[in-house]
Amino acid sequence: MQQITIRGLEPEVERQIRRIAKENRKSINQVVREILHKQFEKHRSPAASLKDLAGGWTPEDAEEFCRSIQSCEQIDEEMWK
Repeated sequence: MQQITIRGLEPEVERQIRRIAKENRKSINQVVREILHKQFEKHRSPAASLKDLAGGWTPEDAEEFCRSIQSCEQIDEEMWK
């Protein structure tokens, strides 16, 4: 897809977009795309609605989960004899 340039945003709108991006650790492009997709629901992929329903993990959430199950992934050799 080709690029779209948006000029003349009000400073407050730009600040809010940047804030949302920073808080959610997303790119500005991704935040703007999500805003546009919400406006034009019919253009959303079926996977996007599933993600909205089920939610998603941040990289930090995934890392914390992997750390929390680390002990469960160790094999007790004695148990299998």
